[in-house]
Amino acid sequence: MPPKLTVVGSLNMDLIVRAPRIPAPGETIIGHGFHTAAGGKGANQAIAAARLGAQVSMVGRVGDDTYGQAQLSNLAADGVDTAFVTVDPQAHTGVALITVDDAGQNSIVVSSGANWQVNSADVDAAEAAIAGADMLLLQLETRPEVVARAVELAVRHGVPVVLNPAPARSLSPELLAQVTYLIPNESETALLAGQAVTDLDSARDAARKLRQMGVVTVVLTLGEQGALLVAEGGAEHVPAFRVNVVDTTAAGDAFVAGFAVAVASDQSPGQAMRFATATGALATTKLGAQPSLPGLEEVNRLLGR
Repeated sequence: MPPKLTVVGSLNMDLIVRAPRIPAPGETIIGHGFHTAAGGKGANQAIAAARLGAQVSMVGRVGDDTYGQAQLSNLAADGVDTAFVTVDPQAHTGVALITVDDAGQNSIVVSSGANWQVNSADVDAAEAAIAGADMLLLQLETRPEVVARAVELAVRHGVPVVLNPAPARSLSPELLAQVTYLIPNESETALLAGQAVTDLDSARDAARKLRQMGVVTVVLTLGEQGALLVAEGGAEHVPAFRVNVVDTTAAGDAFVAGFAVAVASDQSPGQAMRFATATGALATTKLGAQPSLPGLEEVNRLLGR
């Protein structure tokens, strides 16, 4: 049986410009390419999980516009259940303005639109999908009360919670204490733990501080340094896979989905972290968010399976 995941989160349309570098404040530079691609951290994680073989339900909102219809079509094309994605006639579909430089790094501004209209009633309507899941995936591109309600329902039904705390914002100790797997990057970890992350030692210290706040397992993504898992049994580091980086957009989402699918498929957290690291690495080798998300066969090939 494939693992069942429910994702509560955002759906965006990404407007992507390639440029030699990220412009400085007040600076205008000439880009050398433009395209649109479906994105949003929630939708990215849902599609990434589906391509890795999971049965996925998506909970969120889109606008009653062409971008919203494109999102629904993209989710359906990858087999994601969209029964709990509301079409909101009063809001536009979320939009992300993305600049990608020649080194593959990006700068992103998001206009949330319909994502910020997702409410607790939307989550309650999907309670059966949350209760029946092997894992609940959450990010922070929806209102705080939406995240809190989804966590509450998951805990009520004994469903493990994966929280990707992006974009970074402060979270209450009460919420963190209900999270099974927290998957932040360096800057998100620094904000939540209140201390800088500059190397593996400082990453371990910050992750342990987050565990002291109640998080069961912290999986810290470190870009070119790979990923670090800190749990009750200690710490484990997985180096990054060396690939030709084209665009880092959605690499973190691919990692989160890979980790959740692997754990829900009964892999150990350490094994899941290696699977996730491979998934995230492959997502950097293509331009765009959802177009870059790899399938299970690609990940297994990179892992030498």
